[in-house]
Amino acid sequence: MAIATITPQLLLSMPSGGEWITILLVVVVLFGGKKIPELARGLGKGIREFNDAKEGIKNEIETGANSTKEADKK
Repeated sequence: MAIATITPQLLLSMPSGGEWITILLVVVVLFGGKKIPELARGLGKGIREFNDAKEGIKNEIETGANSTKEADKK
């Protein structure tokens, strides 16, 4: 019953300074110092690919909108 009274905003808040330190320590313990650069590289590559895909979709939408405007002018 007590969990129902907690607002959802409190459950989705960002970690504070001490919590980030704890998270980083757990990551170092689980993966070790040698694996962290590989994980960061993989994460960066994934973010880059996501952004490229997002830009590609945006360009396709803009191209479709522009071709529709040109077809309406004729």
